[in-house]
Formats: sequence, C-alpha cells, structure tokens
Amino acid sequence: MTTAPARDGVATGRLSSALDPEAHAIVYDQYVSEESADPLGSELRRISEVDRAHLIMLSERGVVEPARAAALLRAVEQLRAGNFGPVRGRPMPRGVYLAYEGFLIEQLGDETGGILHTGRSRNDLNATTARLKARTPYLALLDAVDKLAAALMEKADRYADVTMPAYTHGQPAVPITYGHYLTGVAVAVLRAYGQLLDAGRQLDVNPLGAGAIGGTSVPVDPERTAQLLGFTEAAPNSVDAVASRDFALNLLSTSAMLGVTLARVARDLSVWTSEEAALLRVADTLVGSSSMMPQKRNPFLLEHIQGRSTASLGAFVGAASAMTTAGYTNAIAVGTEAMRHLWPGLSDTTDAVTLLRLVVAGTEPRPERMASRAREGFTAATYLAERLVLEGMPFRAAHHLVGETVLAALDSGRSLEETARFEGALAPDLAPASVAAACAHGGGPGTDGLPPLRRQLAAHRAESTARRNRWSDAGAQLTEAVQKAAAA
Repeated sequence: MTTAPARDGVATGRLSSALDPEAHAIVYDQYVSEESADPLGSELRRISEVDRAHLIMLSERGVVEPARAAALLRAVEQLRAGNFGPVRGRPMPRGVYLAYEGFLIEQLGDETGGILHTGRSRNDLNATTARLKARTPYLALLDAVDKLAAALMEKADRYADVTMPAYTHGQPAVPITYGHYLTGVAVAVLRAYGQLLDAGRQLDVNPLGAGAIGGTSVPVDPERTAQLLGFTEAAPNSVDAVASRDFALNLLSTSAMLGVTLARVARDLSVWTSEEAALLRVADTLVGSSSMMPQKRNPFLLEHIQGRSTASLGAFVGAASAMTTAGYTNAIAVGTEAMRHLWPGLSDTTDAVTLLRLVVAGTEPRPERMASRAREGFTAATYLAERLVLEGMPFRAAHHLVGETVLAALDSGRSLEETARFEGALAPDLAPASVAAACAHGGGPGTDGLPPLRRQLAAHRAESTARRNRWSDAGAQLTEAVQKAAAA
C-alpha cells in the first residue's frame, strides 16, 4: 500500500511553498475580522487635530483669551491621551462632533468649552478632516507605485537581452526583449506616479475658515492653520472650499487610469504564463494550487490584480454620480455619500499595485522558449523588408516580397533566414536578438530607455518624500505649539 506523504498545512498538490506573506495578507486576510480598526477614534483624532490648530490660531489672533484656550487645549489633550474614552459612550443623535463638543462644554462650562467652534462650521471642519483622512491611503498608494516602478526597472535591466516576440492582435509581431516590455510598463507606471502627485496637490489646500459657506466675520487666519496642519495654502473662496471634493475625484480618476494599465499587464502575464505559451514562470510562492487537481499551478494573483484594478473606476463613477445630484454648496451627497467611495477605491488600487510588483519580482522568463517563438513567428520579417527599402526597393514591393518569402518558408518548413535569399549584396542578420538590437530608433529595444526613467523616479520620490515630511513635521510643530500654549 502506498503511504501518502505527511502534510504540514503549507504544501498543496505539487506546491511545497507557502504563499508570499504580502500576497496572503491581501487575498486571504480580507476574511479576517479587523477588530483593531477604530473608525470612531480615528475621526475624533482628526477632529481634535483641527481643534488644536484652530485654538492656537484663535489665541494668537486675540480672538480667544490665552487662559481659556489653554484650558480647552488641556482638556483636548487629555481626551486624546485616553483615546476619547469619555466621548465614546455618549449619545450621538447629531453626529460625532456635537457629542465631542458637548462633553467639553460639560467639563469646562460654556464660556470655555463653547469657544471651540468660534469662526467655524462643521462644513469647513468636515472638508478639512476629509483631506487629513485622505493622506494615509494616498501615501500608501504612492509608496506602492514607487516600489512597483523600481521593481519594473530592476527586472527590465536584468532581462534587457532576453529576446521575445512583441504581440499585436495576439500574434507574434516583431522581436523585442522582455526587458523592453517591462520598461514600457515602467513608463506608464511612472506617468501615473506623476499624475498622482499632481492630484495630491489639492490635498494641500486648507478649507478651514470658510465657515458654513460664506466665510466668517471673526478675524481667523487660514494661512496659520494651514501651516499648523501641513497644508501649503488656504482655500481662496469659501463656496468652493465647502462645496468641492474634487481632490477625491482627481485621486480616483488617476487611480482608475493606473488600474487600466495594471489590468492590461496582468492580462499579458496571464497569457504568457499559460502552459500553452510558457514564456514566463511564476515562483511557487506566488501561485496557487487546486483543492482537487494536484497538478495545477495557478497564477491566480493575476486575476486578483485584474479584479481590484477596476475598483477606482467604479468608485469614481459612484462618487461622481453622487456629486451630480447636489448644487454647488455644502451637501451630504458630496461630503458624505460621494466621499465614502474614495477609501475602498484607493485601498483596492494599492493592493493591485502591490500584487503586480510581487508578480513582476517573482517571475522569470524562459529565454529559450521566448527566442523560439520569436523565430517561429517570423518576427524578423519587418526588419528584412526595411533592409530591402534601404537598398532602394519601394516599401510596398518589399512588403509583398517578404510576405511571399514567409509563405515559402512555411511551405518548406524552413526558417526565414534559410529562405530569404535575394539577388544582390543583401545578407542581413535575421536572428531575432540581432534584429531587436538593430531597432535603435523610435524608442525601440535597441535603445537604453532606463536612465531617464531612473531620473524621473528619483524626482517623483523626492516630491513624495517632501510632502510626507511636511505633513509629519507639521504634526510635530503643532504638538509643540499646543504644549507651550497649554502650559501658559
């Protein structure tokens, strides 16, 4: 009797390696309850962050007595230190903010607790906290895109000499290299990186001070609260400040365009990793097996990429559709219903980017198979026609002649090199690798397109890092200002 090998919970069928931990967290841990998530605490922390900046500004402007501002700041800091425990159990019939403000009024009295909302509305407060909330998923997406671009370029450099067919309409077209293909994907990813940075500039506009919609007669200083909260400028118009959430639409539309690229690349890799094509092999740590069929190696992460890459597109349609129902003013349809689409849209796009980076990094080309398909697909035919043109033959005549030569090669079972014997001195090297190297014009595989991409990545990374550091530094500076004011 045959004894089955012992299983350790990792091996499945022919696979003996566990799934990559990053990939596992994305595709399987979604089913694990996120008990540590604390949306109420996170929202209260963002509200209190705005409160801290607002109180510092009101005190500096002489709108609020420093002693009252100090007492209120101390109460806010105590709540933050205790993770807002006293507020959590309170009734919230009119929302989180009023319950939070009501607690402070009960603790400090109306003359102190009641000054918190001076020169401010929930409208400009919500517009401000929405931008603060967007910073975290935005930076996560930027980080993921940065890592994907770096992985693409690293692999492009490594496989710059691995010849393969480029495909058009699913058929072998001309010889390129696997590195050249990955460089092309890197161009698109870096373009999306730059577009995300552009879209993120709207996150740096401070709406605080716009009030309900018409500003305020209180002499507030939006430039000062912008500085304390890490924004670069104040909103120039109070109507636009509370009516617009265009930053969300810009982030989603840019992410949607990136998602289109991710899905298209995933489709290519799905075809090339099939047993029939066999151009690429994905590492065991990035494939799945079958619960029934032990021979299977399923590159199933590519299907997750295709599925999640569409999230931002759906989110954009949902958010834009919600916004179109509202007038250009503060509106629940805009500030609440439209905004709820932003978070899953950005999160799922980030997951798709991460999964593609793992697949790119963990996939190896099969050079012999690629070279064979380039030869068998007669991918040097266009190059041969171009050689005839440079010898003086009109292109259409050369096109017909080479086409007839391909037919002759197919009939005889010979290669294009063996069949292409023309009168005259023409004897070009038709090996696909040689042809790819010869295509040094028009951004072809014979060029080195990586140096400018590396410079572009460095520039994008510097801008992203500067934005991250500004937001982080502002938080530290605000805490220092609060501590100083609270001690007065």
